[in-house]
Amino acid sequence: MKGKAIITAAITGSIHTPTMSPYLPITPKEIADEAVRAYEAGATVCHIHARDPKTGMPSADPNLFKEIIMSIKSRCNVVICISTGGGGNIEQRVVTVKLFRPELASLNAGSINFALFPLLSRYKEWKFEWEKERLANSEDSIFSNTFKSMREYCAIFNEAGTKPELEAYDAGMVNNVAFMIEAGYVKKPIYLQFVMGVLGGISPSPESLLFLVDHARREIGDFVFSVCVAGRAQFPICTQSLLIGGNCRVGLEDNLYLEKGVMAKSNAEQVTKMIRIAKEFGIEAATPDEARRILGLKGIDKVNY
Repeated sequence: MKGKAIITAAITGSIHTPTMSPYLPITPKEIADEAVRAYEAGATVCHIHARDPKTGMPSADPNLFKEIIMSIKSRCNVVICISTGGGGNIEQRVVTVKLFRPELASLNAGSINFALFPLLSRYKEWKFEWEKERLANSEDSIFSNTFKSMREYCAIFNEAGTKPELEAYDAGMVNNVAFMIEAGYVKKPIYLQFVMGVLGGISPSPESLLFLVDHARREIGDFVFSVCVAGRAQFPICTQSLLIGGNCRVGLEDNLYLEKGVMAKSNAEQVTKMIRIAKEFGIEAATPDEARRILGLKGIDKVNY
């Protein structure tokens, strides 16, 4: 274990839909307000997606991202991690890194059958027609992150001085990261996030996490890692990550519940719970500035927003 851990709050994501929770932030103001509340609860990093403010559909519109991140930055110094995995095609997803040159942004380390369609059976009525259609379409679609697009993304990140948070959904993506290091696309120190619980990727279990960390150590060497978990295993596996020297991510992007049968009313509630659990083991949440040193970030004064 270590004394400090980076606690990330993933504010809204692109998986859950408005029908699934009345607490899911949709508009730029709601997303920014949720991020600030998560920071006030102790979050070190806020992971940001944007949504169409009228329908809640995931969006790659840079104007929406700009409104969100400028509002957050004006009120606190939390590390902002911009997603490149939400709405839009491969080219649209990375525009925000080009424009805003953030300290940190996600970079998905491979393609995956990102399947959401099993959620269809849980709901009989939908607030918006796109929700049902989006979930159904995931049965026959691929979340594409080819080697060509990863190479191009890395070049954009390097030019912007943005640290990639490399998202690995399975062991093969760790191999992809090792290749990108050897090819010179990304440079050490590496920040890996193991994404667990998505149908199409690795399942969340203590054995799976230990396997991924060990595999990455053999393939990559030294690295900093975090864990995010879709669904009910969020808090147990995030706790395990802290106990083996890692960091973790909570938030409404990954899990809509605070405990069994109890919906989380905010990201801040999940952050508060995770920090309470961490403290039971003598682990404190790192401050944003401590995270900047841990991850080697360029600093909030060097972003373009």
